[in-house]
Amino acid sequence: MKLPKLSEFEVEQLGPCRYTSPATARQMPFIADDDLVLATSDVKLLEPYYTAGELPPTFERAGPRRELFFNPDRLTCGVVTCGGLCPGLNDVIRSVVMTLHYVYGVRRIVGFRYGYAGLSATPPEAPLMLAPDKVDRVHEDGGTLLGSSRGAQDPAEMVDTLVNWKVGILIAIGGDGTLRGASKIAAEIKRRNLPISVIGIPKTIDNDIAWIDRSFGFLTAVEEARPAIVAANAEAKGALNGIGVVKLMGRHSGFIAGRASLANPDVNFCLIPEEPFTLEGRGGFLEVLRDRLERRHHAVIVVAEGAGQDLLAGAGQQETDKSGNVKLKDIGPFLCDEIKRYCAGHNIETAIKYIDPSYIIRSQPSNSNDSSYCLVLGQNAVHAGMAGRTNMVVGFRAGVFTNMPIKLATGARKQVDPKGEEWRYLLHMTGQPASMVGKSEGE
Repeated sequence: MKLPKLSEFEVEQLGPCRYTSPATARQMPFIADDDLVLATSDVKLLEPYYTAGELPPTFERAGPRRELFFNPDRLTCGVVTCGGLCPGLNDVIRSVVMTLHYVYGVRRIVGFRYGYAGLSATPPEAPLMLAPDKVDRVHEDGGTLLGSSRGAQDPAEMVDTLVNWKVGILIAIGGDGTLRGASKIAAEIKRRNLPISVIGIPKTIDNDIAWIDRSFGFLTAVEEARPAIVAANAEAKGALNGIGVVKLMGRHSGFIAGRASLANPDVNFCLIPEEPFTLEGRGGFLEVLRDRLERRHHAVIVVAEGAGQDLLAGAGQQETDKSGNVKLKDIGPFLCDEIKRYCAGHNIETAIKYIDPSYIIRSQPSNSNDSSYCLVLGQNAVHAGMAGRTNMVVGFRAGVFTNMPIKLATGARKQVDPKGEEWRYLLHMTGQPASMVGKSEGE
């Protein structure tokens, strides 16, 4: 692994800060601009910098600044939620509104409806004016108060909308596609030399944003997956050679499937996009599964939605959705059909139960861990915007909240390391082979 250059960690600033934060009257502890956080704790990666006497790559620590770029009395802030639903969206909205109102005294907060479409020249619905009484109990509900959507919009149109509403800070809550869109908005703002801050809050249930230890909604997803796995195990044990198959979200990264399996030690196989497998051949998945059934007469399989895509018919045909994401083939039913076919061919009587709780999970309210995490993300997004940071995202690294450029967060996708500790923990727990790529008879 090679660290990005120090300059790639620098957060853009709209200009000098000229206003004293109203929080000084409350003796709030402030963060200094030179309060930095190491990008990594890996000694081997840091050693060359110390040897050369150079400062290693660091993140700016998130938090309130004593001096502000914006005058809170004259500020309008905009909030938008984009992409798929995720536990915690309403918690973040509430935190943003409460922090703007009570910490900084901002009274005009505009919620743009149904994602970036709400910032277009022809929005699907008029913006919603947000205030503490509007968001007071919203954290108790799943989904998003503002609605969401997928798909790109014209950055020029969206900036026109921000100008028309006199927005000084736009807080965009969404995944990598949303963040890339926010960066395009920031670029258009910079081209026009406008004093508008764009702050991203990373939202992806898949937990796949680079340089962020976890994104909100992930822990809730892991927790909500448990009932499905428990049911799959009960069904599997209730029949001779019973098999429970649970499909969980995870397009390119298997974090939910892996962590949910670790949290439910009844799982016998965890299939993720990062670890290829084959169905047939000596040591392939179906042979290993048969060996499990012969020994224990039941099996529980957790599969991430992006796993085994190369095995499905038409896998080379890549249709995309409105956000540009490749439409995945449905691995769950395919896997069940292949298991049935294989077992029938080997005269193994089996009963397969398939459970797909994906949309139930992502529409849930956040659990206590995610709720508190969302609270702090929302606060730090507001602090960053008030201090004139822009084209950045609030992150979380090694227990510390950070500010970092959007480009750094979207430059690579975080994935499960098949040679890493967490995957090793899982292999030890499930007992599945490190590789299930089958070999032909001649190999």
